[in-house]
Amino acid sequence: MRLEVLPVEGIGDVRPGDDLAAAITAAAPWLRAGDVLVVTSKIVSKAEGSLVDVPIDGDERVVARDEVLRAETARPVARRGQTRIVQTHHGFVMASAGIDASNVDRAHLVLLPKDPDASARALRTTLRERHGLDVAVVISDTMGRPWRNGLTDVALGAAGIPAIRDHRGEVDPYGNELSITQMAVVDELAAAGELVKGKCAQVPVAVVRGYLDPPLPEADGDGAAVLVRGADQDLFSLGTAEARAEGLRAAARLSDHGQPPFPALDELNLEKALTRALATITPGSTATFAADLLPGDGDRMGRCRVVCRPADSTGAALVSLGADVQRLRAALAAEGLGSMMETTEDGHGPHVVVTVR
Repeated sequence: MRLEVLPVEGIGDVRPGDDLAAAITAAAPWLRAGDVLVVTSKIVSKAEGSLVDVPIDGDERVVARDEVLRAETARPVARRGQTRIVQTHHGFVMASAGIDASNVDRAHLVLLPKDPDASARALRTTLRERHGLDVAVVISDTMGRPWRNGLTDVALGAAGIPAIRDHRGEVDPYGNELSITQMAVVDELAAAGELVKGKCAQVPVAVVRGYLDPPLPEADGDGAAVLVRGADQDLFSLGTAEARAEGLRAAARLSDHGQPPFPALDELNLEKALTRALATITPGSTATFAADLLPGDGDRMGRCRVVCRPADSTGAALVSLGADVQRLRAALAAEGLGSMMETTEDGHGPHVVVTVR
């Protein structure tokens, strides 16, 4: 495979209502079947009128931008200083919901296209039906990346090209069957296009030639929406401070009776988890905690019982015991262990039994 990445120069400033297909073909009469157009989302937004009016400067501009950010946010993810990482209504997790103040006059902010896949499909259809060009379209925008400095372009929308190349089930040269490898090829093409577009050169469109061979499939495909990973599948769906706050809220909502079924644990891991949980009890606590490991039964490989006794029968000691028991159960939950608690009384007075399994 031999790839070429070519800039499309001379498109000029794009305004609401402009015909992007006509502007692109006029600037690049050399387009041919099989090309992949990488189109910056900003000119798509401008052509579609996804702009908002804001004051030019001053506190009013800051307030207006914050209001726009709230409107474009489906879920906050992380906040550090003035930086806001949010999930947009499209499902994208990005800084400031993709709202952009660059390459636009100061009286406006540019929002993301309302439906980037639909925008890609519409542009591809127009290029095919009005200009006779059988091409694929990728709509790109710039994003940061977890764990790495720097920005790169990724695909927000796509048409005429699968977003993912799935290698699962293939066998590598060493005879290993690939089980998880899925390449986000439209992201790779978007990043390649950015190399010739740049941020200040006013080149909003690039062409990647050589990746696809004509004729392309008539169907537009599922688009870039398939790349969006839901929060329930995202191992890093919250920032550190936000995850900690959510953990504290979850600890406050622990059920008094646990939430079976509990996960199976071998005795060694159960003992280690219990030791870590007991270490969280407030230093200087006057309560006593006696833990007994119990053999597994049925489908459970191991469980334990913690007898928690107050220092005496005074109200202050009982309140202190309740707080310590809650800390213990929250620490057990952090280890992935369910617990049940019950209050009881024997010859030594009232106490709490926490059963872990």
